[in-house]
Amino acid sequence: MQTNQLLLIFCSVLLILGLIAFFAGRSKAARLRASGTSMYAQPDQYAWFAVLSTAGPAVLVGVLGAFVLLLLGAEIHPLYLLSASLVVAAAGLAVGVVQVRADFHARKAIERVIRWVLAGAALISIFTTFGILISIIFESLRFFEMHSFWEFITGTTWNPGASFLAAAGRGDGSGAQFGSVPLFAGTFMITLIAMLVAVPIGLASAIYMSEYAPTKVRTIAKPLLEVLAGIPTVVYGFFAAITVAPIIVNIAGFFGLDASYNNAVAPGVVMGIMIIPFISSLSDDVINAVPDSMRQGSLALGMTKGETIRDVVVPAALPGVISASLLGMSRALGETMIVVMAAGMRPNLTANPLEDMTTVTVRIVAALTGDQEFESAETLSAFALGLVLFAVTLTLNLVSVIMIRRFREKYRVNNL
Repeated sequence: MQTNQLLLIFCSVLLILGLIAFFAGRSKAARLRASGTSMYAQPDQYAWFAVLSTAGPAVLVGVLGAFVLLLLGAEIHPLYLLSASLVVAAAGLAVGVVQVRADFHARKAIERVIRWVLAGAALISIFTTFGILISIIFESLRFFEMHSFWEFITGTTWNPGASFLAAAGRGDGSGAQFGSVPLFAGTFMITLIAMLVAVPIGLASAIYMSEYAPTKVRTIAKPLLEVLAGIPTVVYGFFAAITVAPIIVNIAGFFGLDASYNNAVAPGVVMGIMIIPFISSLSDDVINAVPDSMRQGSLALGMTKGETIRDVVVPAALPGVISASLLGMSRALGETMIVVMAAGMRPNLTANPLEDMTTVTVRIVAALTGDQEFESAETLSAFALGLVLFAVTLTLNLVSVIMIRRFREKYRVNNL
């Protein structure tokens, strides 16, 4: 019997056991309550506890068995695993029905189960983050055994050369240079341009939507603005390469400047347009959360609507605006397709945004694709770049958290 059929049978039997547990638990609780016994919870709560005690342990056994089967390489036949899960479910059904008694608080038991499920979800997120970090660190250490960490951080030339031949035993890779400064310079240049476009437009649109726009306009305009978030990045890349880049070249030529068709301005502008919905939508929600009494008090003191927005509403919403901007910046730091199509793939250390350049994520993709040896320095350099980018993003997060706390404390003190 195939695994899909076994899973279908398992789910069907587990559903039947859950229904039996629900009706048996509710029936028993209703009989106890009808006999005049004082109960700690409602009959339906006892019924749902019986369902949880039936399905929960069975699913847990199935997940743990699948983990052992897939990740640890153990040989467990799916039929035996699913049969054991159903046996556990039947035992849980019996325990759940037995627990339906006057001195058992089913509601608190359900709340404890929910608390443990939520804690498990949080732990999964934390462990996943540590797993990603550990996997990157180990591969990065292998790269730094081949090339100096200091040269990687401070080097101004990125030229892997024929390092992949060294991994195949056909060269020494001595001419390879892995200076990451051009890559991070390009990343920060394009991200800065994107934020210069996205933050003013996103914040201004959020202020208009929340403070000035009529209800009908807001109902129509906000969903249309958020449509930008659903456009694929490859479409943005086409737009940047075919439409925006020629416009940038023509504008630069009008002022007597030389601009490459693969320049940093085009992807930066388009990337800024792409992240406007993130900043605008979150900032709009934060501004709407500012108590209306603060606006009314400001207007009662003689301030105009514009002064109220500038001196009261925006400072109160500033921590949320910073968080929205940070989310948009993280989105810009990790973007790849727009940069590939509009800015090129050449590592170029320059302060001129009209020249071509590339970003860290583009080089990571280039290093991990193709027919290169995984043991080569060029491939392993992708993990080193990812580690440094992780550290940079973490630093930005920490700085933003500090800024948010300071603004909150300052605003709280001023209002006290």
